Amino acid sequence: MGTDKKWYVLHTYSGYENKVKTTLELKVQAMGMEDVISRILIPMEDEIDEKNGVKKVVKRKVFPGYVLVEMEVNDESWYVVRNTPGVTGFVGSVTKPVPLSDSEVAYILKSQGLDQEPVQTLDVEVGETVRITSGAFEDRTGVITEINHDHAKLRLNVEMFNRETPVEVEYSQVEKIL
Repeated sequence: MGTDKKWYVLHTYSGYENKVKTTLELKVQAMGMEDVISRILIPMEDEIDEKNGVKKVVKRKVFPGYVLVEMEVNDESWYVVRNTPGVTGFVGSVTKPVPLSDSEVAYILKSQGLDQEPVQTLDVEVGETVRITSGAFEDRTGVITEINHDHAKLRLNVEMFNRETPVEVEYSQVEKIL
C-alpha cells in the first residue's frame, strides 16, 4: 500500500503554533482524516534559562511561527489545513505546497527523538510486573497499568515511600520478569 504522504511546513501566526496543532488534530479526528493527515509536530529544543542564579531547562520552539504536518495533499486536506484558524499558509508556492526533503525530515525527526527506527514491541500485558532497567527508577519493579503501543511507552505503578506512584517509561527501559 503506497502512500503519498510527505512532511509540509505550515506558516502560522507567531505564538499560535500550539493552538494550530490542537485545532488541526481535533479537525482531523472529527472528519476521520487520520489516514490523510497523520502527524502534526512543533519541533522543540531544551534551553537552559537562568534567572536570579537559578538554572532551569525550558522548551523552546526550534522554528517559531511554523508547524510541521505529515499529510497527503489533496483538495480536501489542503482546504482543511489552509482554513484552520491561525494558519497563514503552506511554505512553498501559493498553489502547491513544497514538501520537506527526506534528509530534512530525517534530521528534524531525529532531533526530536522521533526518528523512524523499527517499531519496538514488548510482549507484556496490563497487570504484569516488569523491572525498570534504566533511568531514574532503575532496578525498581512496577505493575503495568497502561500500554501505549503508538509511543512505545508503559505506565507503571512503582512502590516508593510505601505508596504506589505512577511512572511512565519507554519499552526500552524495562524488561519482563520471567
